[in-house]
Amino acid sequence: MSTKPLPGGSRTVIRDRYALIAPDSHVPSVLPGWTQTTAHILISPAMGAKLVQTYFVLASKASGTGHTGEDQHFYYVLEGTCRINGKDLAAGHFAWIPPGSKFEITSSGAKVMHFAKRYEKLEGTAVPAAFFGETSKVAETDYLGDPHARLRTLIPETNLGHDFAVNIFTFDPGATLPFVEIHIMEHGLLVLEGGGIYRLNDDWHPIAQGDVIWMAPYCPQWFIAKGPGLTRYLYCKNVNRDARP
Repeated sequence: MSTKPLPGGSRTVIRDRYALIAPDSHVPSVLPGWTQTTAHILISPAMGAKLVQTYFVLASKASGTGHTGEDQHFYYVLEGTCRINGKDLAAGHFAWIPPGSKFEITSSGAKVMHFAKRYEKLEGTAVPAAFFGETSKVAETDYLGDPHARLRTLIPETNLGHDFAVNIFTFDPGATLPFVEIHIMEHGLLVLEGGGIYRLNDDWHPIAQGDVIWMAPYCPQWFIAKGPGLTRYLYCKNVNRDARP
């Protein structure tokens, strides 16, 4: 049985406080400074967000160059291999590039999820240096004591120089977020595998691999994983700063 939506139909929904963007709604773009690369700009300030989330598909002999400016960049390799600022990365590897930095990416074939957010400098605290990592080498911890919901923290939140976090949440079938969350943090999210039901504001949505979700600050949110296997999602949030502009 086909899982394609009917003509004119999609699970994609755009609301004032959240968005659910299914893969069937992706529209490709071409960006300056990039060659042999398709960019899908999924979350941006145009929808009211303060972050940008872009899905890059890099073909043979692909490259991208530019400058982060006031933003920080985070790259997560989903498939294939690429080279970022001289570092070779494969699936599950990631890179954080600080503001005020040049970036150069090359690949003969890769799929990469990218987050960008304006960096908020904290007086008396140095801007962290660029760093690279591998998901499998990041410790997984139980979330609030629940062994069925586990978290990997890819950016060290204990360093107050970081105002941005990127984590991977893993849920066993039937596992949930422990309560309905309402908080100052904004989220950009990608479902890496599995699926379930996400509460967003007062609405309930089935989600699946490849879905992207934007959650504005104070958007009520809750999740239950449906199985039969694990559900994992990659998400970002703002951290370590107060609420004043």
